[in-house]
Amino acid sequence: MPSRPEDLAGVADVDLAGRTALVTGATSGVGAETALALARLGADVLVHGRDRAAGSAVVREARDAGVDATFLPADFADPDAVDALATAVREDVDSLDLLVHNAGAHFDEGALVDAGAERAERTFVVNHLGPFRLSFDLREVLAPDARVVVVASAVHGRADGTFDVRSVDEYDGLGAYARSKLANVLFARELADRLDGAAVASCHPGFVPGSGLWREASVPVRVAVGGLDRLPSRLTPDVVDDAAEAAATSVYLAAAPEAADAAGGYYVDCARVDPADVARDGDRGSTLWDLSEDLTGVRW
Repeated sequence: MPSRPEDLAGVADVDLAGRTALVTGATSGVGAETALALARLGADVLVHGRDRAAGSAVVREARDAGVDATFLPADFADPDAVDALATAVREDVDSLDLLVHNAGAHFDEGALVDAGAERAERTFVVNHLGPFRLSFDLREVLAPDARVVVVASAVHGRADGTFDVRSVDEYDGLGAYARSKLANVLFARELADRLDGAAVASCHPGFVPGSGLWREASVPVRVAVGGLDRLPSRLTPDVVDDAAEAAATSVYLAAAPEAADAAGGYYVDCARVDPADVARDGDRGSTLWDLSEDLTGVRW
């Protein structure tokens, strides 16, 4: 039998009955595995994504576990769509217990898109400002002891700590992605300070070539990632994770009793670790927060 995230996370005996989870980017890959693991633990799940057919399939599988499940569409490159997603959540539930910010994208070509108040680089808008805005929109329905998980990446250590996102001059896809993942780590820490009682954390899920993350990458990147995906797992044991393995830390942070004191920490393989040096600067986190408010027009 294939491994399941809840088994890998050591929370298979946790009971989430009566709790409601929203998992973004949950129509396939890591997000789908996360949503289904939480469903098997008893949580009702709100499945977000852009592909209605794929989302409906995840919803059906979650319902097979005996829980309520609903598909909610939204494109995180559109702030109005993020607001609409939050409205749909608020209309569906009185209290949201688990919020997993899993949705993300990698773009090979630079583009400026609407961030709400200004235009900003697309990767940053989707991967950071989307979760920033959604968290704000849902703040009043988050349970007092809510869990918020921000799926980042170890690649955040490649970022230089600057957030020059009002321009796409000299755009580099991997650099933009690393910058957005650094923002995820800093955001989790700052959000933990603002959501009293909630357990907020960021995590590195692993490298999953088969995920949809790389669909917008350049042809060489897609070819390289596809090649890794086709290699036997015995040849890439320390490089490539399957979706269940990659979802384990998100499931751990959402469900494990000991993760209730996450306090903005960064986790890898279900264990708290230090993020890269560039992510440990408190002033950088507060500067990012101010920039995010300016770009989105959202004021906490």
